[in-house]
Amino acid sequence: MGLLPENRRSDLVLDPYSLVNDDASLISRRCWSDASVYEAEKQRIFGRSWLFLGHESQIRKPGDFVQAYMCETPVILARSEDGQVHASINSCTHRGLPVCRASHGNTRRFVCPYHNWSYSVSGDLVAIPQEKQVAQCPDKSALGLKRVPRLESWRGLIFGSFNDSIEPLEDYLGDMRFYLDAFLLRFPAGIEFVGSPQRWVIDANWKLPVENQLGDVNHGPFLHAAIIPAEANQEIVDYGYSVVTQPGHGATFRLLPEDAPVESVGWGFESIPGQTGGAELQEYLREVHAQASDRVGPIRARMKGLTYGIYPNLSFLWSNAAFKVSHPRGPGKVEYWSWSVVPADAPAHLKKILRANHTSFFGPGGILEQEDSESWMQQLKGANIGFADDRPFYYGLGLGEEKPHADLPGLVSSTANEFYARAFFQRWRDDLAAEVRA
Repeated sequence: MGLLPENRRSDLVLDPYSLVNDDASLISRRCWSDASVYEAEKQRIFGRSWLFLGHESQIRKPGDFVQAYMCETPVILARSEDGQVHASINSCTHRGLPVCRASHGNTRRFVCPYHNWSYSVSGDLVAIPQEKQVAQCPDKSALGLKRVPRLESWRGLIFGSFNDSIEPLEDYLGDMRFYLDAFLLRFPAGIEFVGSPQRWVIDANWKLPVENQLGDVNHGPFLHAAIIPAEANQEIVDYGYSVVTQPGHGATFRLLPEDAPVESVGWGFESIPGQTGGAELQEYLREVHAQASDRVGPIRARMKGLTYGIYPNLSFLWSNAAFKVSHPRGPGKVEYWSWSVVPADAPAHLKKILRANHTSFFGPGGILEQEDSESWMQQLKGANIGFADDRPFYYGLGLGEEKPHADLPGLVSSTANEFYARAFFQRWRDDLAAEVRA
């Protein structure tokens, strides 16, 4: 089935199957640039999926909070006095102002600056100053901040959903847990998020950063030729795998030989801090790897990760230890958030060294991230070119070459196969179409 050529208008009737063909080898430029497509995404994808909000290490104590977003909806993630985690929409029920203006902190109350309506950390309305002057007092129990209806945590990663009937988070993640645990479980105390996320706004569609981190490692030797050495790319060619556990979720990694030296396979060694951070840090990294086989099994101990993705917009960059969220801000703008993660039980002075791994190449000041961001902006321009809607983007590299693997869950292929992106767009298309049919 071919894609329908259309003039670029936001009032066109949305037909997802005219945007993405059957095998997702052809993707309409409208997917990236059309306002009606974006409005459908907000309701049919972000309104119905599990969305990443934060990590439990960010809200350890009662009263701790961080701000988050679910698509364009601002959310407060907080821990109440009883130790429970809550997620509330950051909008006063009186006149709609944000009741929390700090990105993170610790508090007993969230207070609207307009009329001083006061809310507990869990989102309950606890005080209305003006009610002392009126005879009829409102029912405060019905006027709390709107709650995110579903909230679940796995391995310390906290997700929320506006879809009250969504499947449990563990089922949603499915076999992707196998690949996430290859990283998360190799540290005895797990991981922790360090500091606030780096945040920057890019004139790009939210899906391209997701696609980049879902499995697109083959742009590296070309776009990043000045930084990535030829031998690093050869390792990906020789040992690289791209896996789709279910459409929209994916992991790309190298599976090194059993006799690979620890400096070649162990987490942290390929980073700048791992190479320059000194003998004590390298000894710590050797100790972590010495336990890896017992903690995650012999297959996953040989994994040297690259990029991971959780549908719709969470990414994980293994080598630079960064979790990233691609927050939409319209069809042509994305606010990108990136958190540094470190082993939770590493000595404090080594955590400080390891944190430099996050910003050595990535983040708004990192050279690789700047090159990626420039490409994402240029792609949006390409998606907006007039009289080119009859020439969709081609996603057919490696079509049909993915297959099962004896030791790895999901469908597995070489890293040059664009199956990870085709699977994402098939799920994206079907999610949009499901709401249309309902």
